Amino acid sequence: MIKRTLLLMLVCGVAFARQDTTTIDPFVWLEDIDSTRSMNWVKEHNQATADEYKSKPIYDQLYQQALSTLNNKSRIPAVNRQGDWLYNYWKDDAHPRGIYRRAKVDNFINNQQADWETVIDMDAYNKAHEGTWVFKGLNCLKPEYQRCLMFLSPGGGDAVVMKEFDVNKKEFIKDGFQLPKAKMNVSWRDKDHLFVATDFNESKITDSGYPGVVKLWTRGTELSAAETLMEVPKSSVSVAANRSGEGDEAIDFVFDNNSFWTTTPYLLINNKTQKLHLPETAVINGVFQDKLVVSLKEDWQFQGQSLKQGMVLLIKPKLLLMQKAEVKDGDWQVFLDPNQFTTIESIATTDDSIIVNSLVDVVARVDVYQPNKEDPNRDWQKTRVEFPPNGAVSLTAVDDKSGDFFAIYESFIKPPTLYHVAGDDLKATAVRQQKPSFDAAPYVVKQYFARSEDGTFIPYFIVMNKDLEYNGENPTHIFSYGGFRNSLTPSYSGSYEALEGAYGKLWLDRGGVFVSANIRGGGEYGPQWHQAALLDNKTKSYEDFEAVARDLVERNITSPEHLGIEGRSNGGLLVGATMTRHPELYGAAIIGVPLLDMKRYHKLLAGASWMGEFGNPDNPEHWAFMKEYSPYQNLRKDTDYPATFFFTSTRDDRVHPGHARKMAAKMESYGYPVWYYENIEGGHGGSSTNEQLAERLALVYTHLWTHLR
Repeated sequence: MIKRTLLLMLVCGVAFARQDTTTIDPFVWLEDIDSTRSMNWVKEHNQATADEYKSKPIYDQLYQQALSTLNNKSRIPAVNRQGDWLYNYWKDDAHPRGIYRRAKVDNFINNQQADWETVIDMDAYNKAHEGTWVFKGLNCLKPEYQRCLMFLSPGGGDAVVMKEFDVNKKEFIKDGFQLPKAKMNVSWRDKDHLFVATDFNESKITDSGYPGVVKLWTRGTELSAAETLMEVPKSSVSVAANRSGEGDEAIDFVFDNNSFWTTTPYLLINNKTQKLHLPETAVINGVFQDKLVVSLKEDWQFQGQSLKQGMVLLIKPKLLLMQKAEVKDGDWQVFLDPNQFTTIESIATTDDSIIVNSLVDVVARVDVYQPNKEDPNRDWQKTRVEFPPNGAVSLTAVDDKSGDFFAIYESFIKPPTLYHVAGDDLKATAVRQQKPSFDAAPYVVKQYFARSEDGTFIPYFIVMNKDLEYNGENPTHIFSYGGFRNSLTPSYSGSYEALEGAYGKLWLDRGGVFVSANIRGGGEYGPQWHQAALLDNKTKSYEDFEAVARDLVERNITSPEHLGIEGRSNGGLLVGATMTRHPELYGAAIIGVPLLDMKRYHKLLAGASWMGEFGNPDNPEHWAFMKEYSPYQNLRKDTDYPATFFFTSTRDDRVHPGHARKMAAKMESYGYPVWYYENIEGGHGGSSTNEQLAERLALVYTHLWTHLR
């Protein structure tokens, strides 16, 4: 390790020697994403990591296993429904950059080998166009679903170009709607009008780097002539507009997303905005018949009643347009009131039903609610849709007219199964099942609870061999996130990424133990679980994670020298914070596409949009608590940090790659060995092809096996 560190410092010696020692941050130059100096640093570190890890025999084995798993042709196609068609973005060894394809719904359900037709081939598109283009979505106009808006990203970042596309003719529409590269929010109002929030000019961009103006754009006119619907302050995160429903029942919304967790909603009536009087933290999940479906994230006094955080309401919009509107029976109701162990993960509406996906102690259930026509004393008829127990369920491809939907079930050791649920009988029928990526027979999944510093019990799942010896020597890998109200549910990937069970071959089958920690900051137990680790309480996430690590040691499953930790994005901040707080707890760390310099995060790319989660470091009161955990500021000399691997992407235009670059450079300047991998494309996901993802996975697991045996 010492030789490798000295080599890297010699390679980068010119860069270090030229630092102005009076500069507060001597590595700020690495924030210049594409400068020659920065990219030379990236290439040198990529090469040093490759020279060490790719020369190990285990790397090639891990890479081939990862790529084979990612290209598994039996994996479940993620589908969305537009009319009578199911659409899917598919990558394999023959289509490394992917094809966007479609099949008729009935054909897909009744045939294991559906008659897919290609809508766009991204490998062919890249050959015909300069650069590296990544497909980012298709939004088709109801009810014909023929005219569509296609979004393509140069390099895989959040910024995209938009082109109007005829999905039946498989070609872009000449003289159709088009927008140049930008971070944008664009949706159909009708055939000849779009709601457009994009980069109209630099002064109209928010401090978070998102559109600050939304306009109504008429077909055949210049964008400059579009009618302004709303302009929000630069301190807001973004603005957007969309339409719910069709024809005379259509409702147009405009949203001022004034922080990451607060939104001021408006109805658009005669192209004029009228404010809806809701708590700014409330979320409008959709429209059911003539009522808004509203989730409360804080307590609220409404119509003389005390409504609780976590409730879901049904409310006619007219009650929210006027503070003292006349209320009639049926104008509003409490639809759901979950208990302390239950959180509502998602809500979907159809013409005649509301589909609710919830978690009870982090295990999924799905209920369908329909207006009760048989019993006038009961508002709703509730039907539980039966799926296998102890797993996660994600809803997709909901059809408004029939009430049909698809759902993917999976667990840590059961591969994903795609179910079709018919709206008429609500029976779940398996239509696709991924072949196992590994033999699950030797493994068992258990849920334990660790006691955090303040006494809160923190759930975590552990996947291990049934014959595990409790000797404290088992290589153990903890993955967690703990932020932004995102729930970390049981997953065959062991992650929120679609990794198709790769960890089975790369980790479990080689003797590893896997842990998924449901720490506060996520959404596993509703809004309060998230809010318990916001702003000045952010360290609760880290205390929870550290409690899980200690619990694993106390159970004699592992010990610090055999314990590796991983997190990405906000999870990268988690790993950076806990390893600088308590480096003695861990033997290896994986920090992916991370936030690390919390003093400057709000000045880098989309960072300002997350001040509702972390705070504003320019505010002395906020910095007082942020500086206590900010990894970049808390890195110390002469400390035994765990072996640290960083990965990021040059084209990540959400979380700035400068975070990972600067932390790695600072660690090296203190004499610590680091391993670094920066993919030149890929956006915040870190990769654009399965080959790139397999390379990253192989490097990550090579790192873990090298340092945790």
